[in-house]
Amino acid sequence: MVAWFHCRGLGQVGVGRVIVGRCGPVWVCSFRRALQSQFGLSVCRRGVNVNAFRRVKPVLLVFSAVITSVRILWLPSAEKLLVTSIFVHCFHLFFFSCAVCRRFSESSDKGWFRSLFVHKVDARKDAHSNLLSKKEISNLYKIQFHNVKPECLDAYNSLQTEVQTRLHRDQDYPCEVVGSWNTWYGEQDQAVHLWRYRGGYPALSDCLQKLRDNKEYLEFRKERAKMLISRQNQLLLEFSFWNEPLPREGPNIYELRTYNLKPGTMIEWGNRWARAIKYRQKNNEAVGGFFTQIGDLYVVHHLWAYESLQSREETRNSAWQQEGWDVNVYYTVPLIRHMESRIMIPTKSSPLQ
Repeated sequence: MVAWFHCRGLGQVGVGRVIVGRCGPVWVCSFRRALQSQFGLSVCRRGVNVNAFRRVKPVLLVFSAVITSVRILWLPSAEKLLVTSIFVHCFHLFFFSCAVCRRFSESSDKGWFRSLFVHKVDARKDAHSNLLSKKEISNLYKIQFHNVKPECLDAYNSLQTEVQTRLHRDQDYPCEVVGSWNTWYGEQDQAVHLWRYRGGYPALSDCLQKLRDNKEYLEFRKERAKMLISRQNQLLLEFSFWNEPLPREGPNIYELRTYNLKPGTMIEWGNRWARAIKYRQKNNEAVGGFFTQIGDLYVVHHLWAYESLQSREETRNSAWQQEGWDVNVYYTVPLIRHMESRIMIPTKSSPLQ
């Protein structure tokens, strides 16, 4: 008996060609009939329905393997015995492994064996932004990255501080500065600003409309443009399980860790970090966690505060001593395409010092 197998698509294993002959005194039933009678698998010209594996019992497979082995012993030809024995035992080993693996994977919605044959898409009734963000509040965040000409950085900081303070204190503008920093390690001569809009997109639109009508602000933008090489911004939502970024006293250094995730992995990232964040609260280092809505998509920003670089090293090492932290890191690393770390120093006017 000789058989060739080849894959014919998801959900089934195709049977390319089967040659069945007479082996000694024992008539071997056809391959199709054997699958139907011994394993309960439905067989058609397109192949074997893998979904029927759930009906295959390991005990029946073992029993069938024993019976077939006894039949093989009656074969008069050593050559036929060798060929048939290899095929039959491999055949039974394959289906026995399938049944055992399926038994282990039944407790999981995404067992590794099932994923080989069936592409399952989790049905979700809402966008990941609604599932992961804080629903009780409607805060929208904007992060700005300004690459400043090296010779203009001090002048830029002075001008930016003046305008930020004025906007922050003006009640007519529904926006507030969460923090402003200069990059210390990372991309040099860079300013990073984090804004909060209480009220979401309507507050953002209202603020932008008022700024367009503000002549002083328009003059500020013209002056600032002379100092910049490039600029970029993103609109963010905050994770529901992270701390809300609140003003804090210094002196501190801040680390902005940016993760570019693979598309479709944001839910899994959020589920893992909802467990992992508890391991990073001991020293009050967690400031805020955000994910992008507009700009570069599937980008996550984690903001941390430390007393010094040495404190950062000690805090991060202590997390690895806690049972469970390594598991969350293990499962989140495959979700990442690219990651970046910035060490930042707050400006004088930053609420986060």
